[in-house]
Amino acid sequence: MLDRLFELTGRGTTVGREVRGGLTTFMAMAYIILLNPIILAGAQDVTGARLSIAELTTSTALAAALSTLLMAFVGNAPFALAAGLGLNAVVAYQAAPHMTWPQAMGLVVLEGAVIIVLAVTGLRTLIMNAIPLALKHAISVGIGLFIALIGLVDAGFVARGTGTPVQLGATGHLTGWPVTLFSFGLLLMIVLYVRRTPAAILVSIAVTAVLAVLVNSLLTVPAKEWGVVVPHMPESLVSAPSFGLVWQFDLFGGFARAGALTATVVLFTLVLSGFFDAMGTIIGVSDEAGLVDQIGRVPRLGRILTVDGVAGMIGGSVSASANTVFVESAAGVGEGARTGLASVVTGALLGLTLLFTPIAAVVPAAAAAPALVLVGALMMTQSKNVPWTDIELAVPAFLTIALMPFTYSITNGVGAGVISYTLIKAARGRFAEIPWLLWAVSLVFLAYFGIDALRALFG
Repeated sequence: MLDRLFELTGRGTTVGREVRGGLTTFMAMAYIILLNPIILAGAQDVTGARLSIAELTTSTALAAALSTLLMAFVGNAPFALAAGLGLNAVVAYQAAPHMTWPQAMGLVVLEGAVIIVLAVTGLRTLIMNAIPLALKHAISVGIGLFIALIGLVDAGFVARGTGTPVQLGATGHLTGWPVTLFSFGLLLMIVLYVRRTPAAILVSIAVTAVLAVLVNSLLTVPAKEWGVVVPHMPESLVSAPSFGLVWQFDLFGGFARAGALTATVVLFTLVLSGFFDAMGTIIGVSDEAGLVDQIGRVPRLGRILTVDGVAGMIGGSVSASANTVFVESAAGVGEGARTGLASVVTGALLGLTLLFTPIAAVVPAAAAAPALVLVGALMMTQSKNVPWTDIELAVPAFLTIALMPFTYSITNGVGAGVISYTLIKAARGRFAEIPWLLWAVSLVFLAYFGIDALRALFG
């Protein structure tokens, strides 16, 4: 039954690999259940109101579980969905200062609705298929670098420098137990992986998490060194969920409160970021999973994109910010996930965190981040498919790859690649090789990059 439902044999996978992949994805992304509430609760809306951490934690887990299970059964893809980093920052620091929290979440619901319209009309699929295959491979490589950087920064291995943008550790050197454990976990993961040890990534995360709990129990380690999650033995295994933020949204109130222009700019930013972040992640992770065909197309793409839009609406309706495909899904793919069965496992575990939040709070970045670094290295192998000797493709591919980690945004990398590809082709007079959709997408990205100038001009 599972084989028929999820096409396990057709995709060359097994139930065991899917379960391991789903567990690994959950371990790699569980931090969002704690991080998203911290980001949203750290801001206040136009009235000075703040959201409850406890209620945000419930909403974040609930939205992630529902969205991921929907992807499992509708999209049959190994993609987990949760509150998007970057999207929640737009809600907290771009929308909330101009409107109430329910009004800001109303814009999130509208963002999901727009994404759905783009998906069901086929326009989103057409745009994704219009992206040149070389750029799709570059997107995969860029995401690999991006998630590797996320892992290094979350673990404290890389930090903001005093005389340089980034540096090794917080002081220019590697110091502290969390960084030590991260280094141990990464080396252990690499050794187990190259030796083809089953569940290498998951085993490494579990071992490092246990060591982190022991170190934090026996030694004095400042909480800030651990990051968002401080490893500890939970006082209780079960905690009651709090659903106070569910359905607390005002669909069009933001336009009246903040003005049509401000609300439209926020909505435009949410749609654009959600659209291309998900597009880049879907392409990159699908490529790594071997699900992309010879011309760069992803199976069931229309369904996957529709689910992504519905997930955005789910996130807004429960006040968790917009849900989107999570790049940490690549960790599960690295462990063998190829179908929606892995997403069933991830979604079920996310649902369980509604009751077992104390357990989800045990795994620190030092334990989970090595998975992001290793998977980033694996995704870099897609660079062999980029025709580096063709300058028309090499420059856009390089900009796509470089700007994702350098600007901490998948959207920025995709935008730079699309604009430069279109410009280079036009400069060489090869207009017939530029799909009309790429012209339109390039104009949208130009508006995105120049949004502050447009706001000043028309504001």
